[in-house]
Amino acid sequence: MGKNRGKIQDQNMELRIHEGNEKEHEENYEEPLLDHEDEKLIKRALIDFKCKVEDAMHGNYLFGIPDTHPCHNQTTKEIEQLNEIKLWGVALMPSKPHEGTDTLLLKFLKSKNYVVHEALEKLRKTLAWRKEFKADEILEENLGPEFQKVAYLNTVDKEGRPVFYHVYGDLKDKPMQYLEKMRSEEKSDKFLRWRVQQMEKCIKELNFEPGGADSLIQVIDWKDFQGPHTKELRSVYRKCWTLLEEHYPEIIHQYIIVNVPLRYYVSHSFSSRLITHKPSNKIIFARPGKVTETLLRFISPENLLVEYGGLKRINDNEFSSEHKVFELNLKAHASTHIEIPAPEVGVTIVWDVTVVEWDVTYKEEFIPEDEGSYQVLLQDKEKKGGERLCVRNSYYINEGGMISIFIHNHINKCKKVFYRYKTKPTVPTYLLYKT
Repeated sequence: MGKNRGKIQDQNMELRIHEGNEKEHEENYEEPLLDHEDEKLIKRALIDFKCKVEDAMHGNYLFGIPDTHPCHNQTTKEIEQLNEIKLWGVALMPSKPHEGTDTLLLKFLKSKNYVVHEALEKLRKTLAWRKEFKADEILEENLGPEFQKVAYLNTVDKEGRPVFYHVYGDLKDKPMQYLEKMRSEEKSDKFLRWRVQQMEKCIKELNFEPGGADSLIQVIDWKDFQGPHTKELRSVYRKCWTLLEEHYPEIIHQYIIVNVPLRYYVSHSFSSRLITHKPSNKIIFARPGKVTETLLRFISPENLLVEYGGLKRINDNEFSSEHKVFELNLKAHASTHIEIPAPEVGVTIVWDVTVVEWDVTYKEEFIPEDEGSYQVLLQDKEKKGGERLCVRNSYYINEGGMISIFIHNHINKCKKVFYRYKTKPTVPTYLLYKT
């Protein structure tokens, strides 16, 4: 009985942590605004940091080599090469600045709460690690096809930042023997190199100049990737997480972890608090039922992938992000109609509709202008819990009328509906065969 009571208490505590942290992660999406005094302190810290970086470069100890090292005396050519040290294509020498130098140095400062000597130490360690790891040459490496489906760069967020997806569920079909090999140092190192390679590819999409998108959004999907068979890969993933925090400061603006198991959620919340001594607002967790709602806070529907409840399809020949998207609010236990005018004959109308969350009835009809013509039922479906509604359909218009879309919400919660449409000229099939 005592053991059972202990289990119940543990579960209750786990749920309280889950609820509290979820609320905490769903708020504070925006960074706090800086007041005048904060801005002054940051500027002062940046000036001090730039001076120390330049001293370290001239003194040849940016990589940890002290002034008294026997190799300190260098030729003019070697000094010039040292002055041209770059990180991600940005020159670090403050007296010969690149337009992105201040932006890059501020990332190191911010990651260390603007403590200058700690930021300098982090920069030195990062440069030394990149030299040892050969990170500047890693884009040329062929690391094989093993993880190709796991990661991809697709679209941008509402602020123009690249969005990078990691879908670890794509590894669920790998044989058990393969995942167990992740325990080996060779496999673990290969995964780390692959992860760094993906990061370097993402950085190629960034712009460190003032006003540019100098950070990215990382979406991590743990759907279908649970259970003991994934233990080894999760262990390697934690190493990746640490490596990115150490050597890619403030490059990832926001981590959005979706479809997260409760136990992983709680354990990660605890571990991040132990490491940073405070909760991280950079990490957002989304339960399966909250995935679309959470992602839409950062990514507009035309740029959010269909599998996450958006309108974006890979290699889409019909729509682009330039097409206008309409938004409707669907009240609890209420219905709404979407009317797409179709007055022109001899064209095809194409439309996309997505409903945030599920439990809806959805029906499409073509309604002709001529009262003597028949209405045409195009689709009639019902989506229950767990099934997201994302529809694309088209209809050739051979008489004037309209496309009518009916949506009914079955639950006591408001939902958002996004849709778009276009008209394209079409030659009827029978005319093609006639010639």
